[in-house]
Amino acid sequence: MTGASPDRVVDGPTPKHTQLREILRRMVERELPPGSAIPSERELAERYDVSRLTVRTAIGKLVDEGLLSRVRGKGTFTAAGRMELQLYLMSFTADMRRRGLVPTTRNLGAAALGLAEGEEALGIRRLRLADGVPLAVERGWYHPRAVPGLLDLDLTGSLYAQLAEHYDIRFDHAWQTVWAESADRETARLLGIRTAGPLLVFRRISSMHGKPVEDMTSWYRGDQYQVTMKLDRNSPDSGPLPEHGGRS
Repeated sequence: MTGASPDRVVDGPTPKHTQLREILRRMVERELPPGSAIPSERELAERYDVSRLTVRTAIGKLVDEGLLSRVRGKGTFTAAGRMELQLYLMSFTADMRRRGLVPTTRNLGAAALGLAEGEEALGIRRLRLADGVPLAVERGWYHPRAVPGLLDLDLTGSLYAQLAEHYDIRFDHAWQTVWAESADRETARLLGIRTAGPLLVFRRISSMHGKPVEDMTSWYRGDQYQVTMKLDRNSPDSGPLPEHGGRS
């Protein structure tokens, strides 16, 4: 950065908010562990002799990059390390417990969705949290003859545990499709992120004994998750793609 000290914001050709952004970036990467609070806007403005607007602009850029996250009413924090999304059949509840986090779920409502030939699928929409932090919004459809009375069960815990206990359903096969998406206003509100923030979207059709029971789409926060896949040159033939394996 031409004409700027590593720890000072000076007059010059480089905008002050850009200089401050790089100072804060070094602070985040070298000094502060994940989840740490950064100094307040007032403290930063006084420390570096800049305006609050300059501080807000520098912080906003780092929030957009995923290095910082704002928590309403609490302040701005260094982002936690991203979690690996598991590409095998495991429930959200089991996955969070395996990581040492406390999973919770808020039921966002359930409805019956019309299907062809007069049948109705059971629809469920839920917000998934870990240690109180919203991580994903789920929307699932279930075969009504396989899970009669599903909407009468407690849907705030592990749905897979409920399926196993009440219907003896344990999925043994699934097709999963992944794509990127920008958060709409409602999804952003539920997840506590900005509108148009990055999302990882998973659509999974799960079966037991060859019969599809669940069609689940999950919107995960892109600043909290990443996906790593092992690729093999020799891939076994897994059969044809399902008819509804793509976006809903």
